Amino acid sequence: MSETVTLSLEDRQALQSGQSVAVTEFTSQMQCVILRADIFEQIKKRVSDLDPRNTYSAVDKVMSEDWDDPKMAEYDDYESLQK
Repeated sequence: MSETVTLSLEDRQALQSGQSVAVTEFTSQMQCVILRADIFEQIKKRVSDLDPRNTYSAVDKVMSEDWDDPKMAEYDDYESLQK
């Protein structure tokens, strides 16, 4: 299913140095990026390890002063105010 792509010398040098190469698919004009497989795997691992639940305590600490503000009570009842 894959097609062979011929890269310019500059693109090959960029990939060898760990940079990405932007390309446009000819038929659909879809914008794509070419990365070395080892760099792609590193990125994929880092992204898959992210869990937003790990940020909850930090968000609570940073936002606690605002959430405890009496003016924020309107947000607790936001849906009823939309009628």
